[in-house]
Amino acid sequence: MILFATGNPFISAYLQSDFLGKGIFWSLFILSALSWTIIAHKIWIYTQVKRLSKDFADQFSEKDPLGLQFTRAKGHLLEVPHPFFEIYRALKQKTLQIISRNHFFAPNSDTNLSDADLGLIEAQVQSALATQHKVLEKNLFVLSTIVTLGPFLGLLGTVWGILLTFSELHSRGISSSNAAMLAGLSMALATTVIGLVVAIPAVIGYNYIKNAGREYLREMEDFSQVLLSTLELQYRKPDHAQKNSITPVN
Repeated sequence: MILFATGNPFISAYLQSDFLGKGIFWSLFILSALSWTIIAHKIWIYTQVKRLSKDFADQFSEKDPLGLQFTRAKGHLLEVPHPFFEIYRALKQKTLQIISRNHFFAPNSDTNLSDADLGLIEAQVQSALATQHKVLEKNLFVLSTIVTLGPFLGLLGTVWGILLTFSELHSRGISSSNAAMLAGLSMALATTVIGLVVAIPAVIGYNYIKNAGREYLREMEDFSQVLLSTLELQYRKPDHAQKNSITPVN
């Protein structure tokens, strides 16, 4: 591999750098590894989530919006979020809760839902949607931090290497400090390059993941609207029934 080849300028710059310089190098290496780990994990997550969502949407029936029986397996080391399932579960639980409440206060009533009931269910669904969106974007701020921090660490190495170079020039003179000058300049240039190498994939990955998140957010919104409209068609109380349920005040 080129990175570990003999005479590699980055390895030479690392070996010739002082304690702070080595710390900057290691910080950049750690940021790079963390960046690639987050990018790979998020891409894998979105791939799995879209597959699960498609399978779940195919199982949903508009004829029986509350009849879907679905359970998630727990205990996996890398558990994949399932936003469609969580949104549907929020809708089903809230709907059954409201129907149960209505039967408690009016045992002879049917299972129809009023506009107020549907509003409560919609609010619950929107809350679940927002929660799932936050789950999918969890730890994404780390990637945006790396985008900013990588070049700054590279700049710190640059300034520190140049500072070491001028310090050697001042203390030893031009004729006797060629090796020290080259070491300082080598560290300065190497950290600059590595900082950019860390930041460029991170910003590309961040933008790609954010765009994937926005697209999937639209899919969640569309699915939520399908759930709510189907529920309204199946369970909404007729307008005349709602009017009859209102007792006039004398």
